[in-house]
Amino acid sequence: MIMCKTKMAVNAAQPISTPSRRTPRSSTQQQPQSQSSTSSSTTRQPKSGPSNSSNRVSYTSNSGSGSGSEFHIDTSVATTSVSSQASLSSLRSSLPDNPQVYDFSDIRAATNNFLAKRYSSTSSSQSWRCTLYGKDVIIFQRRIQKSMEKSELRAKLSVICRSHYKSIIKLLGASISRDQIYLVYDFVVGSNLSLCLRNPRNPSYTVLSTWMSRMQIATDVAHGLDYIHSTTGLEVDPVHKYVKSSGIIVTEPSFNAKICHFGAAELCSVTESKVVPEQRGSATRTRDFEGVRGYISPEFQLTGVATQKSDVYAFGVVLLELFSGEEPVRFKYDKATGNYSKISIIDTAREVVECGGDREEYGGVGVENRLRNWVDRRLNDSFPVEVAKKVIRLALDCLHVEPDDRPDMRRVAGKISKLYLESEFWTDRVKMPTEISVSLAPR
Repeated sequence: MIMCKTKMAVNAAQPISTPSRRTPRSSTQQQPQSQSSTSSSTTRQPKSGPSNSSNRVSYTSNSGSGSGSEFHIDTSVATTSVSSQASLSSLRSSLPDNPQVYDFSDIRAATNNFLAKRYSSTSSSQSWRCTLYGKDVIIFQRRIQKSMEKSELRAKLSVICRSHYKSIIKLLGASISRDQIYLVYDFVVGSNLSLCLRNPRNPSYTVLSTWMSRMQIATDVAHGLDYIHSTTGLEVDPVHKYVKSSGIIVTEPSFNAKICHFGAAELCSVTESKVVPEQRGSATRTRDFEGVRGYISPEFQLTGVATQKSDVYAFGVVLLELFSGEEPVRFKYDKATGNYSKISIIDTAREVVECGGDREEYGGVGVENRLRNWVDRRLNDSFPVEVAKKVIRLALDCLHVEPDDRPDMRRVAGKISKLYLESEFWTDRVKMPTEISVSLAPR
């Protein structure tokens, strides 16, 4: 307990401590003389002092006429109440919103009966950026392979929307109309990774101009996929199915990565873990499935069923794409033959670390030269060579033809985190200035 005079008192006294045990007021305690004497004293503000277990503060003031007044304030209840409210408020803000099964009329109203300008997404699905119940959202339209009741949709959403991770764009809810499902996601400001690496308006520029910025993207995506595969709590083995550079948003201004289309595989398509082989002699069937050229694993292309190992394969492609800056598959015109030759980013990466060639002749220098030619030149040749080799080998491990030979995302995410720390150590040791390029060639 602290005793102090008012600011305006003439005879100021030093604060004195009193026992923390509360004592009953004496019947002879002096009360304020009159209303006028009370109003004549100025407003008193407490001095800050050391707190005690009773959380009580006592003030004594003397007016000009010599009359005094004493106030005892118990702040323990008020402090506890305020801190509890603050804790509950921070807890609520950290929890994901309840899943919404939107009425189809809400989707039509938000998109102006689907006449609103479509969002310039690289996804094959139609999408609209709009406002729904006061939130800035993006709505994707996808076809579902089997009918689904609202109760089933609500049950799936309750599990999917419960997932909450910083590297995954939040699914807010969905709506069904006939064979179409409308997925409502939180809108995130940024650009997709494909455009960040290959801007058609300015091919020589990229916002990801440092090695660490690309390692950050790789780390975010790896841990996001690991979360989807192992922490979402779905009954079946959860898969993403749509892993690709255009499905990864690089946020502004932090340049972190967020994965799009989370939950679309479970809500739109059949995600069986086993495929029943066709009987011999049966008629040939064509399989209708969604996939992106360059990211589809051999078994996914054969069966049309996405698995966690097909996600690992697609991540390996994204990893090579991230550090080379090239498309997964491109075609080069051969003037001699007049034909186009197919160039795969997987084949070029294998040539860097697995091809013998001049490696034996030059004592390993050839591997480094090939590596520097393969890595995106917009990094200005400033990157840790040994870490780059490990990144390429990890990506190629994800790209094994046999699914069982590929690591799971938990192991991949752990290795990426280790390589991120090695890259940080290299950056701190080198301390290369940014936005400065050095050329030794004559001009």
